[in-house]
Amino acid sequence: MAGDYFSGTVYRAHNPRWSFAPDSGAGAAKHGGRFNRPGVPALYTSSRYELAIVEAHQGLPYKLQPLTIVSYDVAHDSVLDLSTPAACDVANVAFEDLGCAWELIAYEGATPPSWALADRLIEAGVGAIIVPSFAVGANRGDRNIVFWRWQSTPPCQVAVNDDWHRLPRDDRSWR
Repeated sequence: MAGDYFSGTVYRAHNPRWSFAPDSGAGAAKHGGRFNRPGVPALYTSSRYELAIVEAHQGLPYKLQPLTIVSYDVAHDSVLDLSTPAACDVANVAFEDLGCAWELIAYEGATPPSWALADRLIEAGVGAIIVPSFAVGANRGDRNIVFWRWQSTPPCQVAVNDDWHRLPRDDRSWR
């Protein structure tokens, strides 16, 4: 189960503090996420830039805070689509595991089903998954693409679009 080929554009909105490293995955590795336990790098992206903004704020009732929105060109050979119950059935994945209360489960000291799923898929050679968005404010058909294996060139390409070199190259802008 290594996944299928995926080509397209995806988006990510993140704290401008990290705009010099929009493809690092280090923040997800440090803190963990829905589909990666701490220590496992992941790059969380969305199918629409509007969804990337919704995901970055996770329905919090605060005013919109500054974000850096980045688009990526993807040409990846190992993406597993888990965006519908039918797709999950084909992949032998419990659809409800995708939307588990992962933060609460981890806080209570247990392993969230979404982490166990990610571990299993990574071990099987899957490089990324397409999943529904569970963020408050997301539309029914909104999708996220979570990458565990990526680089700037094929076969696992997730390349930052910055043709005009607007992103900073290092963190000196923040000193």
